[in-house]
Amino acid sequence: MYLHLGQNTVVSEADLIGIFDLDNTTGSIITRKFLSNAEKSGFVVNVSEELPRSFIVSSNINGITIHLSQLSPQTLYKRTEDNFRV
Repeated sequence: MYLHLGQNTVVSEADLIGIFDLDNTTGSIITRKFLSNAEKSGFVVNVSEELPRSFIVSSNINGITIHLSQLSPQTLYKRTEDNFRV
């Protein structure tokens, strides 16, 4: 299954590591350094031109990718739940 992150961007749920709220997590210096280093290394993909509300960490054969999305973590989590309902 795939998770739609917005603006025609999808990520495989098998590659999904975590969905994080930018407002809650960027209060930590460790998270800010992680995101800053990832951006400098070219691992950050901005999904939308809007203000991001969440970041999604995924892995694949090319390494780790961090997507910045305008969607809330709650919305993204609900989308993953919907894929597992029978």
